[in-house]
Amino acid sequence: MRFFRKRFAPLKLALIGVVFIIILFIMQRDVASDSAPGSDPWKNIVDRKDKVIDMMIGAVNNIRDSMPKLQIRAPEKEEAPVDNSKSCLQGVYTPAELKPFMERPPQDSNAPGADGKAFKHDTFTPEETKEKDRGMEKHCFNLFASDRISLQRSLGPDTRPPECIDQKFKRCPPLPTTSVIIVFHNEAWSTLLRTVYSVLHTSPAILLKEIILVDDASTDVPP
Repeated sequence: MRFFRKRFAPLKLALIGVVFIIILFIMQRDVASDSAPGSDPWKNIVDRKDKVIDMMIGAVNNIRDSMPKLQIRAPEKEEAPVDNSKSCLQGVYTPAELKPFMERPPQDSNAPGADGKAFKHDTFTPEETKEKDRGMEKHCFNLFASDRISLQRSLGPDTRPPECIDQKFKRCPPLPTTSVIIVFHNEAWSTLLRTVYSVLHTSPAILLKEIILVDDASTDVPP
């Protein structure tokens, strides 16, 4: 929209000038035909010209005030378009190309919480009961169980819909890389580390640029 305003601004001024000249011509003709004998026609033209100029200035001011205000910003450098078709392979990504950054180690099916199964601990010692209660009071979840589940545990079979699992991604244009940002505050250490391992185990290595942990003013001292 701003481009059109800049481009057609001289045309608007020229159009206003043409209209002004036409009005003066019409007024001169009317004065010449309607002026009384012996009167000075040029004096009438001058008087009417002053009135027309005042009207034109008022119209121009109204047009200027009604136009949106332009915001002047620093010029932005235009980037040349990048032709990715010359720098990437054709076809789709293969499963080998989308391998995760880390492979999960062999899983013990009998380990606590293995394959996404519920954590079971039937008998608690007095110390374990205190530990569980402290975790529930501070974090509002079972920290006792989280601390005993492997950081690299598997969640079992892939539960995504088949159309999601079988989806193919073209190499051109290439998929963008990603930065994973995790913000935490007084987070339980086992859940925070398990989140980081989960990203490493599930994100394609060629797409994972970095993992950034942002400590949002935690007051706890990590173990």
